[in-house]
Amino acid sequence: MAGRLGITNQGLETALKIKESYKKRMPLCIPGEESRILVPENLMNASLNLNGLEDPIALAVMATRDPESPMALAASARLSPLGSTNKLIEGVVHIVGQTSKHPLVKKCIHLVQESAFNPSAISAVQRSAAQFILKTRKQYTNALRQNLYGLMNGNVAPREFVQEFFQLTEAGNMRHDIRKKLLLSLMLSRTVRPSIKFMMLENLHRMPAPVRRSIIEGVLKTEPLDHHVAVIQEELKWMAKQEQLYRTAH
Repeated sequence: MAGRLGITNQGLETALKIKESYKKRMPLCIPGEESRILVPENLMNASLNLNGLEDPIALAVMATRDPESPMALAASARLSPLGSTNKLIEGVVHIVGQTSKHPLVKKCIHLVQESAFNPSAISAVQRSAAQFILKTRKQYTNALRQNLYGLMNGNVAPREFVQEFFQLTEAGNMRHDIRKKLLLSLMLSRTVRPSIKFMMLENLHRMPAPVRRSIIEGVLKTEPLDHHVAVIQEELKWMAKQEQLYRTAH
């Protein structure tokens, strides 16, 4: 029955997991590849098999609840072609258009519905979504660069920089390898004050577990260049031990 309706048990389970991830403010990962953060381009890539994330209900949750408009827009763009499948999914698409927190998602859904799910209209919406995603990613990257420049020049307060660093990398759906490289460079830099590094560590839990572990391993493998790096390494050793205890307990 679920298969005939276009909604699967796997999709429903995935939708619930997505809701939990949003509650915990954790980024979504590609199914089966927990070290790869899901980015809007993954959703826009029709040839990429996303397993449970392909389900209309899972896509609908992302399109309505994702905190960032690029991801929500990508989810709605992937959901739109499914609206012509049957009345149930058409209804799901309609609900997304009514309840999404993002005006752009509502606008795209309206255009698709107005065309009666015409393939040409859907293609136009998908092209516009891809352009928007590219534009916003550039904006987030530029904002990150400006914040770092402001920190070095004393124009941005350390705590403000750390808060915006994580907000911008999350909002920009930055690839995990780029996040890792940025964090490693900050943690090992001689010009970044130790207090800033410890604030970064306080927020490290916001990274997906595999990315977090790779950052910890990267810092621990580095030969300490000064006393401050050695102190950071000791703190990371403790964090790694606590994470290992947690994984063992669960």
